[in-house]
Amino acid sequence: MVVKNVLITGRPGVGKTTAIKNILTVLDLKPGGFYTEEIREGRERSGFRIKTFGGKSGILAHTDNRSGPRVGKYGVDIKSFESTALPELEDAIGNKRLIVVDEIGKMELFSQRFKDLVLQSLDGPTPLLGVITEKGNVFVSSIKQRNDVKLFRITTENRDAVISDILESLNEIM
Repeated sequence: MVVKNVLITGRPGVGKTTAIKNILTVLDLKPGGFYTEEIREGRERSGFRIKTFGGKSGILAHTDNRSGPRVGKYGVDIKSFESTALPELEDAIGNKRLIVVDEIGKMELFSQRFKDLVLQSLDGPTPLLGVITEKGNVFVSSIKQRNDVKLFRITTENRDAVISDILESLNEIM
Protein backbone atom coordinates (compact mmCIF):
# COMPACT_ATOMS: atom_id res chain seq x y z
CA MET A 1 0.00 0.00 0.00
CA VAL A 2 1.20 3.50 -0.83
CA VAL A 3 1.76 5.99 1.98
CA LYS A 4 -0.69 8.92 1.74
CA ASN A 5 -1.01 9.94 5.38
CA VAL A 6 1.67 11.64 7.47
CA LEU A 7 1.42 11.72 11.26
CA ILE A 8 3.59 13.49 13.82
CA THR A 9 4.00 12.30 17.39
CA GLY A 10 6.05 13.54 20.31
CA ARG A 11 5.91 14.74 23.89
CA PRO A 12 3.55 17.57 24.88
CA GLY A 13 5.00 21.02 24.21
CA VAL A 14 7.69 19.81 21.81
CA GLY A 15 6.31 21.84 18.90
CA LYS A 16 4.02 19.51 16.94
CA THR A 17 1.41 22.18 16.16
CA THR A 18 4.14 24.69 15.32
CA ALA A 19 5.65 22.11 12.95
CA ILE A 20 2.25 21.69 11.23
CA LYS A 21 1.89 25.48 10.85
CA ASN A 22 5.44 25.77 9.43
CA ILE A 23 4.79 22.94 6.98
CA LEU A 24 1.55 24.58 5.80
CA THR A 25 3.37 27.89 5.28
CA VAL A 26 5.90 26.18 3.01
CA LEU A 27 3.22 24.21 1.11
CA ASP A 28 1.23 27.42 0.58
CA LEU A 29 -2.19 25.80 0.32
CA LYS A 30 -5.45 26.05 2.22
CA PRO A 31 -6.15 22.71 3.87
CA GLY A 32 -9.32 21.47 5.48
CA GLY A 33 -9.42 20.38 9.08
CA PHE A 34 -8.41 21.87 12.39
CA TYR A 35 -5.63 22.50 14.88
CA THR A 36 -5.50 22.96 18.64
CA GLU A 37 -4.27 26.00 20.56
CA GLU A 38 -3.64 26.51 24.25
CA ILE A 39 -5.88 28.90 26.17
CA ARG A 40 -3.81 30.82 28.70
CA GLU A 41 -4.89 32.95 31.60
CA GLY A 42 -1.78 34.78 32.68
CA ARG A 43 1.00 32.21 32.85
CA GLU A 44 -1.34 29.30 33.45
CA ARG A 45 -2.77 27.06 30.74
CA SER A 46 -6.50 26.89 31.40
CA GLY A 47 -7.63 24.90 28.39
CA PHE A 48 -7.50 24.14 24.69
CA ARG A 49 -9.26 25.77 21.74
CA ILE A 50 -10.05 24.17 18.38
CA LYS A 51 -9.49 26.37 15.32
CA THR A 52 -10.59 25.32 11.85
CA PHE A 53 -9.03 26.41 8.58
CA GLY A 54 -12.50 27.65 7.64
CA GLY A 55 -12.29 30.28 10.39
CA LYS A 56 -14.37 28.71 13.15
CA SER A 57 -13.23 28.27 16.72
CA GLY A 58 -14.55 26.46 19.78
CA ILE A 59 -13.52 25.11 23.15
CA LEU A 60 -12.07 21.60 23.28
CA ALA A 61 -11.41 21.53 27.03
CA HIS A 62 -11.17 23.95 29.92
CA THR A 63 -10.50 23.89 33.65
CA ASP A 64 -13.85 25.67 34.19
CA ASN A 65 -15.80 22.94 32.35
CA ARG A 66 -17.36 20.79 35.08
CA SER A 67 -19.40 18.49 32.83
CA GLY A 68 -18.21 15.84 30.42
CA PRO A 69 -15.19 13.58 30.59
CA ARG A 70 -11.99 14.78 32.24
CA VAL A 71 -8.37 14.60 31.16
CA GLY A 72 -6.26 15.76 34.08
CA LYS A 73 -7.63 19.11 35.27
CA TYR A 74 -9.52 19.76 32.02
CA GLY A 75 -13.19 19.06 31.34
CA VAL A 76 -13.64 18.05 27.70
CA ASP A 77 -16.48 19.78 25.83
CA ILE A 78 -17.42 17.09 23.31
CA LYS A 79 -20.38 19.08 21.89
CA SER A 80 -18.24 22.16 21.21
CA PHE A 81 -15.50 20.01 19.66
CA GLU A 82 -17.92 18.11 17.43
CA SER A 83 -19.83 21.18 16.27
CA THR A 84 -16.61 23.09 15.48
CA ALA A 85 -14.19 20.51 14.09
CA LEU A 86 -16.30 17.77 12.54
CA PRO A 87 -18.19 19.74 9.85
CA GLU A 88 -14.83 21.08 8.67
CA LEU A 89 -13.36 17.58 8.61
CA GLU A 90 -16.37 16.17 6.72
CA ASP A 91 -16.09 18.95 4.15
CA ALA A 92 -12.36 18.39 3.69
CA ILE A 93 -12.69 14.73 2.72
CA GLY A 94 -12.46 14.74 -1.07
CA ASN A 95 -12.81 18.53 -1.36
CA LYS A 96 -9.36 19.76 -0.32
CA ARG A 97 -5.80 18.97 -1.40
CA LEU A 98 -4.84 18.21 2.20
CA ILE A 99 -6.64 17.32 5.44
CA VAL A 100 -5.05 18.50 8.71
CA VAL A 101 -6.00 16.86 12.02
CA ASP A 102 -4.28 18.31 15.09
CA GLU A 103 -4.75 16.27 17.06
CA ILE A 104 -5.76 12.65 17.37
CA GLY A 105 -5.41 12.78 21.14
CA LYS A 106 -7.01 11.73 24.41
CA MET A 107 -9.49 14.59 24.51
CA GLU A 108 -10.64 14.28 20.90
CA LEU A 109 -11.02 10.50 21.16
CA PHE A 110 -14.00 10.85 23.52
CA SER A 111 -15.97 11.54 20.32
CA GLN A 112 -16.95 8.39 18.42
CA ARG A 113 -17.98 10.56 15.43
CA PHE A 114 -14.45 11.99 15.38
CA LYS A 115 -12.91 8.50 15.39
CA ASP A 116 -15.18 7.49 12.49
CA LEU A 117 -14.18 10.60 10.51
CA VAL A 118 -10.48 10.02 11.18
CA LEU A 119 -10.77 6.53 9.69
CA GLN A 120 -12.78 7.90 6.75
CA SER A 121 -10.10 10.54 6.18
CA LEU A 122 -7.26 8.02 6.36
CA ASP A 123 -9.09 5.72 3.93
CA GLY A 124 -10.18 8.49 1.54
CA PRO A 125 -8.44 9.95 -1.51
CA THR A 126 -7.13 13.12 0.19
CA PRO A 127 -3.73 13.06 1.94
CA LEU A 128 -3.84 13.66 5.69
CA LEU A 129 -1.27 15.49 7.81
CA GLY A 130 -1.90 15.08 11.50
CA VAL A 131 -0.67 14.92 15.05
CA ILE A 132 -1.25 11.74 17.04
CA THR A 133 -0.78 11.24 20.75
CA GLU A 134 2.42 9.50 21.80
CA LYS A 135 0.67 7.16 24.22
CA GLY A 136 -2.67 5.80 23.26
CA ASN A 137 -5.20 3.06 23.20
CA VAL A 138 -5.93 0.31 20.66
CA PHE A 139 -7.43 2.86 18.24
CA VAL A 140 -4.26 5.01 18.30
CA SER A 141 -1.99 1.97 17.93
CA SER A 142 -3.99 0.68 14.96
CA ILE A 143 -3.59 4.03 13.18
CA LYS A 144 0.16 4.15 13.82
CA GLN A 145 0.55 0.64 12.37
CA ARG A 146 -1.33 1.28 9.12
CA ASN A 147 0.62 0.67 5.90
CA ASP A 148 -0.60 3.95 4.41
CA VAL A 149 0.72 6.03 7.36
CA LYS A 150 4.22 7.43 7.75
CA LEU A 151 4.90 8.34 11.39
CA PHE A 152 7.44 10.98 12.40
CA ARG A 153 8.59 11.40 15.99
CA ILE A 154 9.48 15.01 16.78
CA THR A 155 11.82 16.15 19.56
CA THR A 156 13.36 19.51 20.38
CA GLU A 157 16.65 18.20 18.96
CA ASN A 158 15.35 16.89 15.61
CA ARG A 159 12.50 19.37 14.99
CA ASP A 160 14.00 21.18 11.98
CA ALA A 161 15.24 17.99 10.30
CA VAL A 162 11.88 16.27 10.82
CA ILE A 163 9.98 19.21 9.27
CA SER A 164 12.21 18.89 6.22
CA ASP A 165 11.59 15.11 6.05
CA ILE A 166 7.82 15.62 6.38
CA LEU A 167 7.83 18.18 3.56
CA GLU A 168 9.74 15.72 1.39
CA SER A 169 7.15 12.99 2.12
CA LEU A 170 4.21 15.31 1.45
CA ASN A 171 5.72 16.48 -1.84
CA GLU A 172 5.97 12.82 -2.93
CA ILE A 173 2.34 12.17 -1.90
CA MET A 174 0.82 15.32 -3.38
